[in-house]
Amino acid sequence: MGVNNGSALLEEQQEASTDKSCFSQYRHLAHYFSLLCFLLVIITLLQTFCLVQITFLFQSQSSLQETKLRDLTNRLEKLNQSYRLLFSQYPALNQYCPVSNSTTGERVCSPCPADWTPQGEKCFLFSQDRADWISSQYRCMALGGAVATVRTEEEQEFLWKRAQSLSQGDSYWLGLRSNGGDGGWQWSDGSLVKKGPEFWQREPDNTDSRELCGRLTPGDNHRMSWFTSRCSSQLRRICERRQAALQ
Repeated sequence: MGVNNGSALLEEQQEASTDKSCFSQYRHLAHYFSLLCFLLVIITLLQTFCLVQITFLFQSQSSLQETKLRDLTNRLEKLNQSYRLLFSQYPALNQYCPVSNSTTGERVCSPCPADWTPQGEKCFLFSQDRADWISSQYRCMALGGAVATVRTEEEQEFLWKRAQSLSQGDSYWLGLRSNGGDGGWQWSDGSLVKKGPEFWQREPDNTDSRELCGRLTPGDNHRMSWFTSRCSSQLRRICERRQAALQ
């Protein structure tokens, strides 16, 4: 009987120990599970906070961009109004800033009027019609210029090449005119030709008392392309004027 009671007591103690061990494990698991849930809640809160901050930042930036866009749009509209008003008050500007795109109204500005070609500090116009030297001078003056003068070899070469490409061998009046009995040549502005470069095909006969004027005929050599003609001859002309300052 004593042995049986001792065995039973031992079994009860073992069962109690097992129960305590299981309970302890359950407590640890519950503790870890609670900690995990806490961490998940913290992570979720942090993610939510970051998402709110990002959304707020995005909305703020979008609002700022919209404000800037409205401001730029208003400024552009004011500039367009000033732009249209400027061209309506000063229609001469259309010569220097012609419309390049009829759909958008875009303009391209140049220091020279339309159909004039820039070179150095001058603009040159090669006419299609013909007239005598005096009439050519008046027609160039009506356009705000004068019959062309040549001050440098660079100008001469430019005019010669341009005439070659346009005239197909035709001649153009220059601002050259003889002094008649004085035996010399001068430009249309009154300056003497002999004080600058000369590009005669043949030296003009200064004893010739006829009224003679100078023309440019584009041959094979730009250094020998000036010729004399009666001022009453009907030729094309080269007009020149100073470039406008687009500042």
